[in-house]
Amino acid sequence: QVQLVESGGGLVQPGGSRRLSCRASRSFVSLYTMGWYRQIPGKQLELVAGIKSDGTTNYADAVKGRFSISRDNTVNTVYLQMNSLKPEDTAVYYCKNENLNYWGQGTQVTVSS
Repeated sequence: QVQLVESGGGLVQPGGSRRLSCRASRSFVSLYTMGWYRQIPGKQLELVAGIKSDGTTNYADAVKGRFSISRDNTVNTVYLQMNSLKPEDTAVYYCKNENLNYWGQGTQVTVSS
């Protein structure tokens, strides 16, 4: 069983930045498509950003230009750099291995003054 462990969540002020990490228990982030999702209270789970094995990335319209997904294969970790955060970005953020359908446990990000 592969584990995905997210970290980096917390309270951040509007306009601030935060970097989320998703570490896999074994080496596979370079082999598969990885995604970051979020669950905003009262809304459906949505894809925030994805990165393919060839490095191709995609983003939800709501975060384009503010969020950036990347990975470090040497430490089996995928990152989500979030800048210019807004209160509407408040959510539980999850990472997922798209090919194997593995999910992390989620990390809460709260954007508030």
